[in-house]
Amino acid sequence: MSADAQLWDGEEAVVAAARAGDQSAFAVLSERYRRELGLHCYRMLGSYQDSEDLVQETFLRAWRGRETFTYQGPSSFRAWLFRVATNACIDVLRSKPRTPFPWQPESVDHRTSGSLSSPDRDLSWLQPYPDRLLERIASADEQPESQVIARETIELTFIVAIQLLPPVQRAVLILRDVLGWSAKETAALLGTTAVSVNSSLQRARATLRRQLPARRLDWAAPAEPTAAERVVFRRYMDAHDRRDFTAMAELLREDARLTMPPTPSWFEGREAITALFASWLDPESAAYVGEVRRIEIGANRQLACAGYLRRPGDSEYRPLGLEVLRIEDGQLAESTMFVSPELFPAFGLPSTL
Repeated sequence: MSADAQLWDGEEAVVAAARAGDQSAFAVLSERYRRELGLHCYRMLGSYQDSEDLVQETFLRAWRGRETFTYQGPSSFRAWLFRVATNACIDVLRSKPRTPFPWQPESVDHRTSGSLSSPDRDLSWLQPYPDRLLERIASADEQPESQVIARETIELTFIVAIQLLPPVQRAVLILRDVLGWSAKETAALLGTTAVSVNSSLQRARATLRRQLPARRLDWAAPAEPTAAERVVFRRYMDAHDRRDFTAMAELLREDARLTMPPTPSWFEGREAITALFASWLDPESAAYVGEVRRIEIGANRQLACAGYLRRPGDSEYRPLGLEVLRIEDGQLAESTMFVSPELFPAFGLPSTL
């Protein structure tokens, strides 16, 4: 019998010890679900760093309220932790309301290239999620109900769309449609009724149908990136590193979009995006920042890379940002460039090149 099997055979005794104040027993129970809870909080909040903070808050709340937990068989402790985590996220969302970008810019003239739009709504908190943590969840947890790491519910498209939902609707949608909980289970977690849960779910699904791009109205799981898409992706990285702006332009769709969280701005169109990179990377430009190198990474189950910058006079390439890309019909359709060097350790990336 495996160590895990032995542990969960005696789970009730471990729970009793934890409720009595045994911190080691509580750690044994809770740490098993750290990554799974982190992913749940990430879907709720859209921020990797906030999700890590909320897991810690969840464990703190659970420890303080441990005597309120009643053992009801295998997985009941997991369900209780999800209840604590969900309510902690709802508290954060209610105390600090967040309004994201609309899916389409409100005032961008598509006939004009080289334009920069600064909408009055931003997505400054959005961050990517490391694929390596998803893989740890999948490999470390053998419980079928906790294996729901569907690609479509990790994509940035979905993560952004659910940020438009009110906190409770967001929680209901994630619990019901992502984690597969029943209306009764969800109602028990949220302290409401199954009728209320079903009503919230209908409203949440209606909002998603309006907000998700047409290609994803049913948000069916997309396939893994194809070999052809990976070729385009690597040509894009190479064109950047070589500062070949003509090659870069050929890889972009005419209506490509570039966003740069945490800055509340985005660029629309092939010419605008190419001009932006040329201004940064051309040594003859007044806005020249230095040389860039890119490394392929895994983020949100999408094609992604990490960029390192070597500024003029520096001997090393240092963390610059993380870029998550979407390719359609052989060209790059969308790039989300996170100017977040602080996230590099979470992706297992080196501090310099």
